[in-house]
Amino acid sequence: MFSSALLLLLAQAAPQSIPQSLPSLREQATVQQQWLQYRLEKNLPELMRKYGVDMWLVVSREYNEDPVFYSMVSPTMFAARRRTIYVFFDRGPEKGVERLALGGGSQGGLYEVYRDPDSGIELFGDAQWLLLKKLIDQKNPKKIAINISHTHAFADGLSAGEREQLEEAIGAENRKKLVRSEGLALEFVSLRVPDMLPLYQRMQQHVHNNIARAFSREVITPGKTTDQDVVWWLRQENQKLGFGTWFQPGIRVQRKRGREIQILQEDAPTVIERGDVLWVDYGVTAMRLATDTQHVGYVLKEGETEPPAGIRKALENSKRMQDIVMAKMQVGRSGNEVLAEALKVIRAEGIKGTVYSHPIGDHGHGAGPLIGLWDRQQGVPGRGDVKLTPNTWFSIELSSRTPVPEWDGQELFVGMEEDAMVGADGKVSWILRRQEKFHLIR
Repeated sequence: MFSSALLLLLAQAAPQSIPQSLPSLREQATVQQQWLQYRLEKNLPELMRKYGVDMWLVVSREYNEDPVFYSMVSPTMFAARRRTIYVFFDRGPEKGVERLALGGGSQGGLYEVYRDPDSGIELFGDAQWLLLKKLIDQKNPKKIAINISHTHAFADGLSAGEREQLEEAIGAENRKKLVRSEGLALEFVSLRVPDMLPLYQRMQQHVHNNIARAFSREVITPGKTTDQDVVWWLRQENQKLGFGTWFQPGIRVQRKRGREIQILQEDAPTVIERGDVLWVDYGVTAMRLATDTQHVGYVLKEGETEPPAGIRKALENSKRMQDIVMAKMQVGRSGNEVLAEALKVIRAEGIKGTVYSHPIGDHGHGAGPLIGLWDRQQGVPGRGDVKLTPNTWFSIELSSRTPVPEWDGQELFVGMEEDAMVGADGKVSWILRRQEKFHLIR
């Protein structure tokens, strides 16, 4: 699906190389449009048939868009047009899914702009709802999916006001056909397009390179540089290369006889000293994709060439947890099942750890099954009951707390996070690679 020229540009950022800036916005848009075409022509029909609906309505107003909206529109579309109603109608395997836009444009020819032939003007107000009723009456679907959910934000995009107007406009008989189909919206957002992978690997390489530079003497001078200096350096580097930021990077400093890390705690700027362990949480965005990564670094003391053995052991415990979680991630299992199976092994091996992995892709905290939350190790009702499917991406996020003999038994928090994929064959693998050793600041 990529043009040969753009494939060459992406290939220039090999996994071990320093990536250059992103392709031009125009080239990016060409690729994103191809991704959209794949989702609408391949994923959408399969999902509508999987969930047994022959019509799906996605209703958005300008600046109050359904979460699914941005997975359904061209990269040059930044908001709904007044009110945009997308109507997807499955005419069967031979004719395929009809894609109609009541309001807004054709998204590069991927939708048919549907207007009332009797007026010809842009749809507005009650006329738009009347035309929708006329269309539904004409198509006569058996089940009409709408995006309402108490559990999943990605499947809850139909606002209260729009729902009231929809139900009033389409009439009593059509109202009986409305169904909630949470899985349809969730999977449409979560399923990856195969050709997204080269760009995503390049994004990951940018993250790894930036962390390696941030956790080096290029950025950190022990006794002078603060954790917040490093945070803002990361933000600035993103901007230089054209990447966005989906959350403010977090840097935490741990040291012997220092304060214990609390996940939601925000500290005043801390000067980085020799012997400190550094932790970073860092995510970037590009072409409507998001990454999420956590690495750790160590500031060498004078005469040291590596961290003390107890600190290295803490990293190995978190790496072991990664291995366990990925081994338990099997297609067809729910996130809660993966969590329970993983924690059983983690605890049996004597590791004190917490698992809170999540889907990733169009959003940083993406659509799909949660594998724990940091404060919900017993499982997450609803959001953790979703089952793993092929062709999805996950952020393997977790942490261990390990007593360090060199710190008089004080526990060291080692949070790790790396993005992985569930392939078409169901196998789970790193999208790029994981951190194997501490970043060292000399």
